[in-house]
Amino acid sequence: MSETTRALNEAQRRAVHELLRVSPVADELGHRFARAGHELHLVGGSVRDALLGRLGDDLDFTTDARPEETLRLIDGWAEAVWTTGQEFGTIGLARRGLRIEVTTFRADAYDRVSRNPIVRFGDNLADDLRRRDFAVNAMAVSVPGHEFTDPYGGLSDLAEGVLRTPGRPEDSFADDPLRMLRAARFVSKLGFAVAPEVLAAMTAMAPDLGRITAERVRDEFVKLMCGQDPIAGLRLLVDTRLAEQFLPELAGLKLEIDEHAQHKDVYEHTLIVVRNAIAHEKEGPDFTLRMAALMHDIGKPNTKAVGPDGGVSFHHHEIVGARLTKQRMKALKFPKDVISDVAELVALHLRFYGYGRGEWTDSAVRRYVTDAGPLLDRLHALTRSDVTTRNRRKAAQLAADYDALEERIARIAAEEDLARVRPDLDGNAIMELLGVPPGPIVGRAWRYLKELRLERGPLDPDEAIAELLKWAEAEGVTPPGSR
Repeated sequence: MSETTRALNEAQRRAVHELLRVSPVADELGHRFARAGHELHLVGGSVRDALLGRLGDDLDFTTDARPEETLRLIDGWAEAVWTTGQEFGTIGLARRGLRIEVTTFRADAYDRVSRNPIVRFGDNLADDLRRRDFAVNAMAVSVPGHEFTDPYGGLSDLAEGVLRTPGRPEDSFADDPLRMLRAARFVSKLGFAVAPEVLAAMTAMAPDLGRITAERVRDEFVKLMCGQDPIAGLRLLVDTRLAEQFLPELAGLKLEIDEHAQHKDVYEHTLIVVRNAIAHEKEGPDFTLRMAALMHDIGKPNTKAVGPDGGVSFHHHEIVGARLTKQRMKALKFPKDVISDVAELVALHLRFYGYGRGEWTDSAVRRYVTDAGPLLDRLHALTRSDVTTRNRRKAAQLAADYDALEERIARIAAEEDLARVRPDLDGNAIMELLGVPPGPIVGRAWRYLKELRLERGPLDPDEAIAELLKWAEAEGVTPPGSR
């Protein structure tokens, strides 16, 4: 028995085990369709994941029944039903903790101008499988019979860890260019490689990604970044020039030499930082942290300068990088709060350097914490991840410095509640003491007192009042008792 055959047999054994785990629901649904004279097959990613031993709680089925018939067959059996995809043949339902989608066989056609198919329902499983993106997603298991269908060698590809298309990759990607980005996402998620002919087609057809809306590209990219190995997916994007179509700054880092460690370029440094950031995650994939790690040095190409001694510098690249991050993520239609968080982390990622020289006062620590706000834990992770030097002594010193900073933050926080730094007088007290109504004067006084709080720490009430009155006199604001 060959190694491949043994791997296939083991994959099938795992698949049966996974199918049996959900078979009470899958088989019940299959019997309902069979009694009505219809086929029902577990299909696509559900079969692939079952073969990999990681079938989740989202199951995809395909059937020859039309959507209206599917709705009739699940009536009274499904615990919840949603029909948002009905015009595309998809009916969603929930049963015993499983989310299930049943889609009518499709035999779509594409205009090859947009990625939107001309939706046509099919009448057989073979045509439905032929239109799918990759062979590993073009397998099916019938229910309740559990008959396995694999017309394009998906099981073999699964055993070899390779992505191939059911037909010619050029035809598949011409139909839907988003499949090229999906290939990179599966590389990240599954740890697979792409077949040589798929790689060649992706490289040649990369500009076709321009037909895809920013939102679709964004969604695939987020899934790639949150995969188990986004580094492999990112390398594939750069190597095929797909990255140039929606994230050109990433490939642009390849030519820039990192001033911290000149044995590698900023591109390689960036990928290491992303990998380091993943190691610092505490509760699963954190897109905001990973994206900040990816974008933290994108300002370097625009700020590179070579000094008289040949040394390379990138002054203020964090500020330029934060601006470029906002622009790029806005173009990809990311939510405003996500853009703001990632850009802020990029802007702050260098703030720590200089702490080890003993220059930071308690005031500087307070500002560090206050500026980071709810991003402080992510900023800790990003700053530590940015240390990629091979100089062990230097790396150990930076780690020790940051340990000291975190300990100092914890001490000051325990004393002063740094998580909620506020002026020692609130807006109502300011208005009462100054005898002014709500308005700009109150805002300016509040900001002054907050800066004072950051600089000196908590003030007692008499000190705070005295400082407010001193500020008011300088600003020409006359309190009631002074008139």
